[in-house]
Amino acid sequence: MQAKKSRLFLAVCAALAATGAQAQQEPQTLLERVEVTGSSIKRLADQGALPVQVISRLDIERSGAKSAEDLIQALPSMQGFTVAAESVNGSGGGVQNASLHSLGARYTLVLLNGRRLAAYNAGSAVNLASIPLAAVERVEVLTDGASALYGSDAVAGVVNFILRRGQTDWVLNLSHNQPEQKGGASSSFSLSKGFGDLDKDRFSLLMTYAHDEQKELNAADRPFGASGIREFTHGGQRYALYQLAVNTTPASVTLGLKNPIVKDGEPYSAVTFSPNYLKNGQCAPNTALTTVGPDKACYFDFAATVQLIPDSTRDSFFSAGQFKLDKNTTLFGEVVLSQFDQRARYAPAAQGIALSLADPLYKEYVLPHLATMGVDPANVSRATTNNRFVDAGGRANLYQTRAQHLAFGIEGQWRDFDYSASLVHSTSQQDNDYDGGYMSRNCYAGLVSAGKVNPFAAAGGNAALFAPCVLHERATRTETALDVLSLRGSGELFSLPAGGAQLGVGVDLARQQYDSLPSPINQGPNKIGGANDTVFGSSPGALPVGASRNNWGAFGELLMPLYKGVDLTAAVRWDDYAKARNRYLFKSDGTLDAPGSQGNANSKSTYKLALRVAPTREWLLRGSLGSGFKAPNLDEITQPLQDFGVTSGKYPCPVKAPDPRAVDCRGTTQYDLLTGGNPLSGALGLKPEESQNRTIGFRLEPTRNLSFGMDAWWVKMKNQIVALPETFPFKNPAGYDGLFRTVFDAGLGANKLATLLPNFNLGRSRYSGIDWELSSSSDLGIGKLKIEWNGTYMLRSEVEIGGEVESSVGRFDGYNNVTARIVQRLAATLKQDALFSHTLAWNWRSGYHDAVQTAEDGSIKVVNADGTLGDYATVVRDVAAFSTLDWQTRLDWNKHLSLTLGAKNLLDRDPPLSIRTSGGGNQAGFDPRYASPLGRQWYVTATVRY
Repeated sequence: MQAKKSRLFLAVCAALAATGAQAQQEPQTLLERVEVTGSSIKRLADQGALPVQVISRLDIERSGAKSAEDLIQALPSMQGFTVAAESVNGSGGGVQNASLHSLGARYTLVLLNGRRLAAYNAGSAVNLASIPLAAVERVEVLTDGASALYGSDAVAGVVNFILRRGQTDWVLNLSHNQPEQKGGASSSFSLSKGFGDLDKDRFSLLMTYAHDEQKELNAADRPFGASGIREFTHGGQRYALYQLAVNTTPASVTLGLKNPIVKDGEPYSAVTFSPNYLKNGQCAPNTALTTVGPDKACYFDFAATVQLIPDSTRDSFFSAGQFKLDKNTTLFGEVVLSQFDQRARYAPAAQGIALSLADPLYKEYVLPHLATMGVDPANVSRATTNNRFVDAGGRANLYQTRAQHLAFGIEGQWRDFDYSASLVHSTSQQDNDYDGGYMSRNCYAGLVSAGKVNPFAAAGGNAALFAPCVLHERATRTETALDVLSLRGSGELFSLPAGGAQLGVGVDLARQQYDSLPSPINQGPNKIGGANDTVFGSSPGALPVGASRNNWGAFGELLMPLYKGVDLTAAVRWDDYAKARNRYLFKSDGTLDAPGSQGNANSKSTYKLALRVAPTREWLLRGSLGSGFKAPNLDEITQPLQDFGVTSGKYPCPVKAPDPRAVDCRGTTQYDLLTGGNPLSGALGLKPEESQNRTIGFRLEPTRNLSFGMDAWWVKMKNQIVALPETFPFKNPAGYDGLFRTVFDAGLGANKLATLLPNFNLGRSRYSGIDWELSSSSDLGIGKLKIEWNGTYMLRSEVEIGGEVESSVGRFDGYNNVTARIVQRLAATLKQDALFSHTLAWNWRSGYHDAVQTAEDGSIKVVNADGTLGDYATVVRDVAAFSTLDWQTRLDWNKHLSLTLGAKNLLDRDPPLSIRTSGGGNQAGFDPRYASPLGRQWYVTATVRY
């Protein structure tokens, strides 16, 4: 079916290419020389040699976007980004970012007015939640590599937010978005005022304040995500997603047996059961009975307790000023201050705890049921309670991000040359706080030693006891800073028969700082600065990082008109990165060493060639060839070895007896992870990742009301730095045997089997696809109709590590990600006089092969004819395509008042079923990375200008 859709799509594209399409933009009234993203040379804005998509302020308003991340992540060219739902026990960490063409946020450079921003991490990825959409005038998206101009990180392309200037009115904007179903409402408020006219008064100043709120959406509020048990039909057979966990409240118990017992001909050396179920025949709320072999236990439905969307608030202030020293020289300054708070909540903490066979609890709650379970009391070797600490509440992380961006400089003209000099100081600080559900292990241990905790009590029975132990304090503070001094110049260098050759040159001097500062309790015992306590519900053992690095780069860009309508642009850049400097170095015995340097000093040259052929106004052919690079992130060099949580998926034990590590195995389950940077220098140290980029495209404008364009693109990367994916060692335990190791867990007080996922230049990847744009306009008599169609067709998205190739196009890959084959948007806008405009937009994302679940995974069960659940099953299925229809009507009553009423997901489509059990956050039954769970939403916006 997918192949038929692909052939149909290509046929439609071929037909459109033969007939032409996309409406020309309205002609500019002022021939202003501007600097377009992807070039350092100021010139008249037109269709250039590189594919740049411009999203105007009007486009932003018509999109119904609530935030910068909402706007950017809706673009068809964006895939592989982080969404808010991933912060719910996933890799989100309170951020949302941009990722062009599925390459990832680390390869997509985000700029503010053409200048770099501080990252939220040790690399270059920017938290879009820190950018105030109310202050944005337009967004320019370059979908081609641009390292030759911008340096590291621009492998996939550039997203450049251009902020407002020149406004003098008071502008008040109010907006509210309300889903029809419960939960997930959002609202925004912004107020801006400008002063002065740069040409008349020699100065201009604009100030904007904005406040945004997003209310939480809980899993219980949507039927498709309300439980880890979800029935579905595949191939005529009924199945049920069965994503539950053994740890419950009241606790179940697992007994180790001296001699195996036999059930249905199979020997079992352990048995698990729920005493409360055997006593009263019922499971507690949010639990379900699970029977496997001799087991008879209530498993916890953790998916029912999570958020589908976290709640968040954002406050931001923006100010931009300009002052003319003379007609050719202008001073400028920009200030952006923002605070973004996001609270992500997931299931209560779970922990297996040893129970002495002499404990009165064992005698009261376990011993009476052994006969029912067919277990001889004398055959029991050990007992463990499988606890879920519901009475402490769901684990919640409060992510508080504060960003500051200051830019000052001078720009002007000297003779026939444009120049600018700017200084940027940009910082980001994020506090990750424990905000419920996590407990002090020492406090809990004190309750246990005093005999106050009863793990077999019903929910609520331990709430008063746990309350003093629940943590409300910082887990980790991450601070990043970026200081950049940039010098730019451009102008005509010499004359050619077809016109003047334009030269652009620039120099950048930068310093990057990254600090990761875990709190004492997050470091745990025996750590530098650590506490004599650990966190119950989280992995202890974090260590501080205090890394910094200096770098500089210089570039030159030459645009030459070879013939009339034929331009060649050539650019070259050199970048130099010093070794990383770390304030926190650790000796082999774990003690703190003196500060020092780590890793390699790296330098890299890149180039760019771009050709533009436009012999007539009706058509344009363009292409480019270039190289790019990505410098190692600071933490990829300096991060000390430490706990990295647990695997996303469940795996069987990777080592077998008589291997001594096998005693620390726990069967098919999630295993602990270790991670760390690569501080080595020389050949074994990290070096820059490298890329090769190619594009070729065209634009056809047979009439002024019709145009069509396509750009094919290819990206190849080598020497990619990767932390080995968890699936690789567990799929091939013998090949990665050295990565499995026994470590002592101070919080658990016992050994555990953990897997090391180190960083190396091990990866290669290949990406390719086709972007297209179609636009037409016509006068219908009742108004002017404009149709816009744009999208991306992915041909390739694959990563190779150690000879193993993983493709994500149209399939759930080994990295728990999917790249949709086709993402597209078709919008029709009818503008009636100066009063009304109506927009109807169709958004479509193709389906894909779902994550494969085998019977050994224990995630899918057969539904018997009588409705009961049977054995675990293997299911191979596809996720359906997802589409939404949006509508908006805008009334421009007069120059002072505009009103907008709209609906997103007008047909109220639910996200398609997915049986994935890893990747993203803890949501079950669908994947929030690829489909919104909000359903139909109505929104209203009012804009007042005075």
